[in-house]
Amino acid sequence: MSEYHIPVLLAESVSALVTNPEGIYADATFGGGGHTAAVLSRLNAGGRVIAFDRDIDAIQNAPADPRLTLIHNNFRFIENYARHYDVLFDGILADLGVSSHQFDTAERGFSFRYEEAPLDMRMNQEATLTAEEVANNYDEEALERILRLYGEVDGARNMARLIIQARPLHTTGDLDRAVGKMLPKGAEHKVLAKLYQALRIEVNQEMRSLEKFLDGAARSLKPGGRLVVITYHSLEDRMVKNFIKTGNVDGVVRQDLYGRAHTPLEAVNRKPIVPEESEIAGNTRARSAKLRIAERRTEA
Repeated sequence: MSEYHIPVLLAESVSALVTNPEGIYADATFGGGGHTAAVLSRLNAGGRVIAFDRDIDAIQNAPADPRLTLIHNNFRFIENYARHYDVLFDGILADLGVSSHQFDTAERGFSFRYEEAPLDMRMNQEATLTAEEVANNYDEEALERILRLYGEVDGARNMARLIIQARPLHTTGDLDRAVGKMLPKGAEHKVLAKLYQALRIEVNQEMRSLEKFLDGAARSLKPGGRLVVITYHSLEDRMVKNFIKTGNVDGVVRQDLYGRAHTPLEAVNRKPIVPEESEIAGNTRARSAKLRIAERRTEA
């Protein structure tokens, strides 16, 4: 399990999540199973976990525990499965980070550390859209949009043009060389990280999936049930923060005909919880993690 992925903010997230040892919980991003295992350890025989992951590699990590149901699908469909199983959850956990396994498996194409890896980046290996298709087929305007919006890339238009001029691109090395002119000496990895993040988010439709998940999760919680989310970059953290505060990812309070705001969740922690220095020292991928906790309002 630890070789596949080191769970981030494990104790903090599970402690916030599990309030009833006989409850029904969802791990929306199963990954290496570390969070699920910790949740199961806090449940008695009457407790239950329904876990989700769209990566078939993650499904292989499922423990033989009758209290666990593991679903090979995107967490955006959590409400569909809550209805299918006729459950409302006592708590829902989502760790939005890319797993260490995905980063460290060269042929998955998630990391610029592997120079001649295929431009893939699919979390669901059965999906059709790849980073190679995005890099080779999107027009300049579309490339600029995802680089600016999802990667917060300075000079997104110039980068889009460089990518188009270098076509065809088939490997991570091809992509890295295409934007070489824009890589500051000694800090190349910072720009490449933004580029790869932008492509990965587009390939996996991460922002759309997160919005759909948050909507469905709020409707799938019991009154008093908890939503616990770990984010890793400002885009997704802003969406989660906005949803908790206003009931939508845009951060705009919407009212019904009677002037009542639809805000189904209430924040438990006003400021996000971040990892201790000791955790970051043991797992550098935890350094950007933020944990937000919310409760389903009883009147929602």
